[in-house]
Amino acid sequence: MRLALFDKGRLGLVEGDHLVDVTDQVAGADTAGPAGVLQRHIEAVADGSTVRFDLTGRVRVPLARAALAAPLPRPGKIIGAPVNYLDHKAEMEYTTSVADLGVFLKANSSVIGPGEDIVLPYTDKRTDQEGELGVVIGRTASHVSVDDALDHVFGYTCVLDITVRSGEDRSTRKSFDTFTPIGPWIVTADEIPDPDSLDLRCDVAGTTRQRTNTADLIFGVRELIAYTSSVMTLHPGDVIATGTPAGVGALGHGDRVVLEIERIGRLEVGVDGSRAAPYAQRPGRRNP
Repeated sequence: MRLALFDKGRLGLVEGDHLVDVTDQVAGADTAGPAGVLQRHIEAVADGSTVRFDLTGRVRVPLARAALAAPLPRPGKIIGAPVNYLDHKAEMEYTTSVADLGVFLKANSSVIGPGEDIVLPYTDKRTDQEGELGVVIGRTASHVSVDDALDHVFGYTCVLDITVRSGEDRSTRKSFDTFTPIGPWIVTADEIPDPDSLDLRCDVAGTTRQRTNTADLIFGVRELIAYTSSVMTLHPGDVIATGTPAGVGALGHGDRVVLEIERIGRLEVGVDGSRAAPYAQRPGRRNP
């Protein structure tokens, strides 16, 4: 299944070029809050509920007319995998990789959805796109094995991990509001038999910057879940951004960023630099 949020919090099942509204078939949908209806559905599945959406006579909305939102607007955790492709390690001249660095956290308030804008914070610090496969956890995971890791996945999505190239810790540089576009929907795990064999492409302003296959990940999806769950308990709805390949680069005002992942979909967002300010004017700065 492909499950999307649309039109101010409705849950839709994607069928061809239409969305079928199944919101009222999710228990507690009317009190879902900022986490969204899809989060409620993921939790219900994790609790053992067998949810089979009845599509008979349901309202169908053309995808072209639907206002898609981030499928998980406020995930419990967003976990990033730094330097998880060898070619990205080479282009950034890093001496370490995910195997040395571990994982990091991003603020869940940084999430936006399809069609929204990445807001550039600074006029004089480069802000880069990083296209990544996103893994959505479906069952509580703590110290799971590599062999059992995929049993804890609800589905997959596209994630853009936007990054300021400045001196702060990763979690700061990657947690600005709008810095985690997610979408356009979540594809359930049964439709992706091998997440470590998916083509990924990211275009900026009509030019392809990143092209890879997830087979080139240093820590594949299984290893990444096993490692992360040995550090922190993963809960239903948590999102792991699996890392970015070579080709990161500066974003500019008016750019369109398009991330496409095989079998998953196409996420497109804009870039707004109209409110950017000099780095030296940031709150909390210190004079030499």
